[in-house]
Amino acid sequence: MEARISAQHWRRYVSVFLIFSAALDTAYAVTHYSIPEEMEESSVVANLAADLGLDVKTLSRRKMRLDIISNKKYLDVNKETGELYIVEKMDREYLCPAKTSCFLKMEAIIENPQRIFYIEIEIMDINDNAPHFRRDTINLDISEATQGGERFSVNNAVDPDVGSNSVKTYLLSENEHFTIEIQTGRDGSKFADLILKRVLDREQQAVHNLILTAEDGGVPARSGTASIVVRVLDTNDNAPKFDKDNYKIDIMENSPIGSLVVKLNATDLDEGTNSEILYSYSLYTSEKTQQTFHLNPNNGEITVKEMINYEDFRIYDMEVIARDKGSNSLTGQCKLTVLVTDMNDNHPEISIKSFQSPVKEDIAVDTVIAVVSVSDKDSGDNGIVDIRIADKLPFALRESSDNYYELVVSEPLDREKVPEYEITFTVTDRGSPPLSDNETMTLELLDVNDNVPQFPQSFYTIPVMENNAPGAFLSSLTAFDPDLHENQYLVYFIIEKEIVNTSMSMLFSINPENGNLYALKTFDYEIEKEFLFHIEARDSGVPPLSSNVTIHIIIVDQNDNTPIIVSPWRAHGSVVEEKIPRSTDKGSLVSKVIAIDTDSVQNSRITYQFLQVTDATLFSLDQYNGEIRTMRMFSYRDPRHQRLVVIAKDNGDPALSATVTIKLSTVETAVKAYSDMTEVPLEYDIFSDLNLYLVIGLGSVSFLLLITILVTCVLKCQKPMPSKAAPPSRNSVISERNSTIADSTLVSNDAYWYSLFLAETRKGKLVVRQPVPKAGSRYIVSSLPRSTGLTETSDSAASTLQYPK
Repeated sequence: MEARISAQHWRRYVSVFLIFSAALDTAYAVTHYSIPEEMEESSVVANLAADLGLDVKTLSRRKMRLDIISNKKYLDVNKETGELYIVEKMDREYLCPAKTSCFLKMEAIIENPQRIFYIEIEIMDINDNAPHFRRDTINLDISEATQGGERFSVNNAVDPDVGSNSVKTYLLSENEHFTIEIQTGRDGSKFADLILKRVLDREQQAVHNLILTAEDGGVPARSGTASIVVRVLDTNDNAPKFDKDNYKIDIMENSPIGSLVVKLNATDLDEGTNSEILYSYSLYTSEKTQQTFHLNPNNGEITVKEMINYEDFRIYDMEVIARDKGSNSLTGQCKLTVLVTDMNDNHPEISIKSFQSPVKEDIAVDTVIAVVSVSDKDSGDNGIVDIRIADKLPFALRESSDNYYELVVSEPLDREKVPEYEITFTVTDRGSPPLSDNETMTLELLDVNDNVPQFPQSFYTIPVMENNAPGAFLSSLTAFDPDLHENQYLVYFIIEKEIVNTSMSMLFSINPENGNLYALKTFDYEIEKEFLFHIEARDSGVPPLSSNVTIHIIIVDQNDNTPIIVSPWRAHGSVVEEKIPRSTDKGSLVSKVIAIDTDSVQNSRITYQFLQVTDATLFSLDQYNGEIRTMRMFSYRDPRHQRLVVIAKDNGDPALSATVTIKLSTVETAVKAYSDMTEVPLEYDIFSDLNLYLVIGLGSVSFLLLITILVTCVLKCQKPMPSKAAPPSRNSVISERNSTIADSTLVSNDAYWYSLFLAETRKGKLVVRQPVPKAGSRYIVSSLPRSTGLTETSDSAASTLQYPK
């Protein structure tokens, strides 16, 4: 059952009727309740204690119980609340089958004092059943001869529900031939009659499938369906009919006896015996025809009965009748014309009249290379012969006269692609079945010099390691020529090209037979880095064909040059002596090692490092620019002499290196005059063109500084001052030679003094020489500290010229 409604909702549908006796002394009364079927278990019907006027507190003590009159207990009383509730669902159709009303009677009994109450429960119907037919399928047989308006009874639908919930109407699926009419019985039940609206035709539709639907009047409405299958019964109202009215049939002469000529097929749209057909000749068919061909009366097959001779009889006419087996039999007919075809019993023939082979591969298009003729002894189509050659061949057939054909070249030939052709002539007549024959000839092609030698590449890049041995093999430059014999023989040579009055043939050699390239000399990357020239390959054909290829020789550098240390300058050996004040600050530049390497790339990349150092905590060396700086200030514990051995190493494999030893001597800042100091010739370091402007600037500033010193000296000569020792300078350095350290103090007895300035560039230093007016005197020149500019005018920074009294 589908109706499921909670007890709370059903309460509003419960109607309680209390019926009391009119007489006051009458103790008999019936309590009436109306409930819908299918109420859920535990649903409350009513408060029975309240309706009967009983005290709820006394129900348990007075042992209230319900006695069910029927054999099953569907309801019970809650002794705590006095409520009458559902114990089990009730199906009205099960309790009261085929009844319009349904009542459930029971007694409520209590004791102390004992009383009996009569209770009547009316089970109200709900629409929980759909209409259904006793049979799902209703079969009807109706003859196609039945007239319109005929009525046919069908099974009615039943619904266990009552009242408005029972069957109300019927519906029929949409169709062109039937409709329904609804009838009402004496008991109010509904049933339908099927009415034929339109005459049936079994040949158009032999079976009609209809759907009959029954609906009840419930809300919502329920429905059930049944299928009505109407089978249309046949009547003999269709005559047999052949597939065609006229047949034209070709038959080969000498066909075997019993061979099938044709199978006639006549159809009858009726069924049963009305569609069974017998075949026979009509009176219009001649005796000769009936003797030559046999007609099977059951399946319509016509077979050969006697040997057929094309020369005796070429055309046979016949008429065949098809008759059904109905009570009132109907007939159909057709006409046949049998044409005897001449038998193709002779093969076509082919004859080659002329053939030219071999031919040159450059033979002109449309040139005739063969002439053939064809023939066939048969007549008609059997004597007509077609000739062809295989597809995708560079040849074509051209008819020159009756049955004569020429084989001509239709496309340019290429021996390198196809050296010879197998040409098959196939001749076929037009008989049925066709007969054929064939003839094959071989055409050979002769080579001509039509292919240029080809190198695998148009440009070759060949790396050659410098310092190679003379005659070393470099590469094999082989070209390919698909021609044959002398057209294929190649000769290689170098196309002459001069470089600095030297031809390529003096540098390289090529084997003329196999194209192997050799070096004739040893190459030096530092002198020659690359060569670009051409090599030609020429065949031996007439006329010869050639092609060339570009060769790019790249000389690969080897690490064959040792680094050369150019700074600091060394007059003899690899030892350089330098002097440095003990008061030098931390991070001051002591010296700079510069090395050069004429190799390239990695082989010329130089790094610097200490090989030996007296005190590793005192000096640091930059591995990339070679600068040696102090890591801390000198202490009284440090030795006066320091020995630094620096190695400059390139990045080649294996690496090459050079070393320089720098001997540093520390001196006190307060310097005593040396009487026997001699001037050491001043070396001129090289400098970079990129620092030209820096050199000019430094020279100008040096000149201005010299003028300033001269003016100061003149003023001091006019006003002599007490001689005092020169104040100590933290940046002074005493050099016995032309030191390359900037910011130095030079002691000299010569008529010249030197103001030295270091231009810290990668290629060298700038040294500027200036004259002093008074010759033969000793001077001590204190230069400006490195941290001050040349334009500063403070007393502590200005340069002073001092001479002894």
